[in-house]
Amino acid sequence: MAFPLVGGLGMLSNEAGDSVTSSSADLVGTRPPLTTTLTDSDGRPIAYLFDQNRTEVTNDQISTAMKGAMLAIEDRRFYEHDGVDWQGTLRAVVANSASGDVVQGASTITQQYVKNYMLYVDATSEAERLKATEQTPARKLKEARIALQLERQLSKDEILNRYLNIVFLGNGSYGVAAGARTYFNTTPDKLTVPQAAMLAGMVRSTTQFDPVQNPQTALQRRNVVIDQMRQQQMIDDAQAKQAMAAPLGVANPLVRVPNGCIGAGDMGFFCKYVTQYLTEAGFTEEQIQRGGYTIRTTLDRRAMEEVKRSLDKEVPPDTPNVANVMSLVQPGQHKHRVLAMGSSRTFGLNADAEETSYGLPYQPVNLGAGSTYKIFTAATALEKGLGINYSMQVPPSGYASPIYVDGSGRPVPVANAGNYPGRMSLTDALAQSPNTAFIKLEEFTGVPDVVDMAVRLGMKSLATTPFVDPGTGKRTDRSIAEVIKDQRLASFTLGVTPTSVLELANVGATLFSQGKWCPPTPIDSITDAEGKPVPITEEPCQQAVDPALANTLVTGLSKDDVAGTSAAAARAAGWTRPMAGKTGTTQQHKSAAFMGAIPEMAGAVITFDNSNRPRPLCDGGGAPFACGNGNIFGGKTPARTWYGAVGPLVANTPPTPLPPTDPRYLDGGAESRIPDVVGRSVGDARGELEGAGWQVTTRTVDNNAPEGTVVGQEPRGAALPGEQVTLQVSSGSVPAPPPPPGSPAPAPAPDSGPPPGRPDEGNRPPDGG
Repeated sequence: MAFPLVGGLGMLSNEAGDSVTSSSADLVGTRPPLTTTLTDSDGRPIAYLFDQNRTEVTNDQISTAMKGAMLAIEDRRFYEHDGVDWQGTLRAVVANSASGDVVQGASTITQQYVKNYMLYVDATSEAERLKATEQTPARKLKEARIALQLERQLSKDEILNRYLNIVFLGNGSYGVAAGARTYFNTTPDKLTVPQAAMLAGMVRSTTQFDPVQNPQTALQRRNVVIDQMRQQQMIDDAQAKQAMAAPLGVANPLVRVPNGCIGAGDMGFFCKYVTQYLTEAGFTEEQIQRGGYTIRTTLDRRAMEEVKRSLDKEVPPDTPNVANVMSLVQPGQHKHRVLAMGSSRTFGLNADAEETSYGLPYQPVNLGAGSTYKIFTAATALEKGLGINYSMQVPPSGYASPIYVDGSGRPVPVANAGNYPGRMSLTDALAQSPNTAFIKLEEFTGVPDVVDMAVRLGMKSLATTPFVDPGTGKRTDRSIAEVIKDQRLASFTLGVTPTSVLELANVGATLFSQGKWCPPTPIDSITDAEGKPVPITEEPCQQAVDPALANTLVTGLSKDDVAGTSAAAARAAGWTRPMAGKTGTTQQHKSAAFMGAIPEMAGAVITFDNSNRPRPLCDGGGAPFACGNGNIFGGKTPARTWYGAVGPLVANTPPTPLPPTDPRYLDGGAESRIPDVVGRSVGDARGELEGAGWQVTTRTVDNNAPEGTVVGQEPRGAALPGEQVTLQVSSGSVPAPPPPPGSPAPAPAPDSGPPPGRPDEGNRPPDGG
């Protein structure tokens, strides 16, 4: 009877041996799935990402009690056998095969390690997991052969350590480090005898001996382990008695580690951006969730707290249909570090509670950012030869531009939000934001170059996000940038395109980095489970514009908080530092934005209706709300949010001056400069200007300068190619002042008729009447 049994086992052993060598090599060289930890810039954990909640520890980091408890109950002869307890294994194979169930174990810790490895590392599907635990002689013998090879490759201590790191201990805990934290909120090096005994006792059945669901059964099992430790002289009678008398002492509630960004709380949006950034850099989801990396991020926890506080102050998290989102980026020549990002909406999965897990602070907001896009038109104008002192024409509201047209090519009147003078400097125009002035400026710059400037300065998603056909609602195979350039959509300068808040913040960082664009990175460093640096491939920084242009444009944007559209919010916040800023509001008031930057940080805020059917927003006397005719604009909630977040972060530091300007970008390049002819005769002035290619008109003004002398010109300093220059020419005299009140009127002169040789002109008004 014995001989056929041995022959059969031998055949099964040969069948199972085909992959033994490769499996043994995998066990030696491949780590089990480990928990990846995301930390803030100071190293404090933000979130844990894992497929299996496991943290590897060394033998020195595991208490003697834990090792002893596991050996006592699972493999008392561990240090004596060669990986397999032959007598026990054969007995178990026969008994289990006969019953069709697991009635005997007898596996050594080495064999259990092999089984756990096949189950938790090799198996990637439910079918493979079932195969890894099937009770067949073939699987059992393959397990035994791998265990024998493993014992020749690894020391006993190393095998025990690997087993303690891989074993499942219930309630989502893999390995003794996770088990110690989950059940006792401690580390494995501090596990006591009763704690270690409870964990070791759960190996047979984590369900049956679950200390939460079955505390009495778990206590009995724990005491069995303690008694085995006593019998094997690991502890004495007194120690055993004391350990058995101790309560289970399980944490209530269990110390569970939340998996993924949901556990990051207010930092959830940042966490999700980190995972997206890593994926785009070439990391797979499996690598992130199983690699055991420590990812030190750029998150500044204090900045995050101030951002969230300010967001919620302006738009409470439970405000229906309204989201207030912000991102904060640190400028730099070699790196643009993302300091914080957040939303008034709570990061979560309960939509009924106004929660969301969508990447609001970094994904494009479909409703746009309004006049913040005038930054790109201004930057293009500077690159084409103008300066921030350029006196730009401000057509009246209702201006019909040849480039601002509908689908049929008919001009659409451009409206302004207020009344403006006929001309103002580019700096003042950026602060006060007349729409007609920037549509007029776009006639000079051209739409395609403005779009390209936006992408260069940081709005990269415009060149990668597919354009959605408004007629069909379907994505096309062309990017937003391509369609806008191809169709010459002049509305681009008014900020109607989907806008990433993070990218808009990074535009400010680019300007304050002397025109150097760098990707907005959330990563400071990555190390693997052994503490070795892990490289990450990031886009290289690029010089987007001339450093002098960027520096000067910062000054061109520096009046917004003083005399511009965010001045009221700045005053209310007590803001006194030099900065660059620009507000924006979309046409129907469904969204509003603010981009603000200082040398230390750049931030952007967009407030918008994020419902499925966006409506205009009203802003006043509380949180914004959907209404019929909106009145929100960038200087309200968005600007208040920015000043409210950034102000406290720099309150105790001295103001940093803005970068120096450059004459070329102050007054324009040679190609845009027009001769200054004030003080010249009208004939000489006209000749010089027309000779230089400018169109000239004149207007007579009362002035004491010699008749025919040019006493003023518009524009002065710089002008657009082909722009008309108006000369103010002196009449040579100034009318006498009116008599003081109460003086008698002068007597009329006698009627002497018309002068000789001239007809009677009657009542014809003077020129210009």
